[in-house]
Amino acid sequence: LSLKGLKVVDVYQGWCGPCKPVVSLFQKMRIEVGLDCLHFALAEADCLDVLEKYRGKCEPTFLFYAGGQLVAVVRGANAPLLQKTILDQLAAEERVLTEGRERTVIKDEALTEADDCCSHEKDDGEDEDMVSVGKTCTLAIIKPDAVVHGNTDEIIMKIQEAGFDILTNEERTMTEAEMRLFYQHRAGEEAFEKLVHHMCSGPSHLLILTRTEGTEDVVTAWRALMGPCDPDVARREQPDSLRARYGTEMPFNAVHGSRDQEDANRELALLFPSLKVSARGAETPQGSQVPGLAGPTESLGFED
Repeated sequence: LSLKGLKVVDVYQGWCGPCKPVVSLFQKMRIEVGLDCLHFALAEADCLDVLEKYRGKCEPTFLFYAGGQLVAVVRGANAPLLQKTILDQLAAEERVLTEGRERTVIKDEALTEADDCCSHEKDDGEDEDMVSVGKTCTLAIIKPDAVVHGNTDEIIMKIQEAGFDILTNEERTMTEAEMRLFYQHRAGEEAFEKLVHHMCSGPSHLLILTRTEGTEDVVTAWRALMGPCDPDVARREQPDSLRARYGTEMPFNAVHGSRDQEDANRELALLFPSLKVSARGAETPQGSQVPGLAGPTESLGFED
């Protein structure tokens, strides 16, 4: 995992073996991008305790590491998604190495749970494996429309430049059940079905944000950075906001933000069930390394 460049780990089940359909893709991409830039490894879930949560799965899991840190996860042998993720992560790593950008590290629920179990065994049930943030948190979602247009990295950079700390950045394709529950307060609205369908249409990036600068609370600060819900309104009233820059039309407004702290706590509890959510905000597990792996509402707008 300390190799320079990007390393992709194929986590497979012993009974089915490594994912052969993507081997040719990996080989082709290594030749195209350079043998020193891209590396591949195999990890049998049955043989490594840290991968226990992956055992018995019917689909392969691919873990992407850069600088020894987990930067992306893809589940399933989806060749186009794998290829896009590899290219995106290689480009991101190049910016880290050449421009001094901060590497975006994520957590994978299965790995985090495995680490949590180990911590509980050591502290006899105490919650020492949970680290108090000390500040309130809010949920930010980079929606599928912004992700598919390749705007994720720019949005993350603008979030950081605006003085936010990103505690967690997880790429995930939401399920219909999750989004119906998430937007249940909008269930009577005409555009509810369209919103749910959009949010399940492809990968989103789920971010947990805290505020590091200024006196504004994190929820208010994040909503200000997002701008008005309707991108057209945002372009008239707040042309420098994220929705003005990256949104197109409702509900394709690029980003989501919690309405208030109570809503933030509810959303975080729903989408990150392993987190502790209190009146103060969220408490998040420590970073997930993998030892053992080789080394506001408007007419049609949504207040989201």
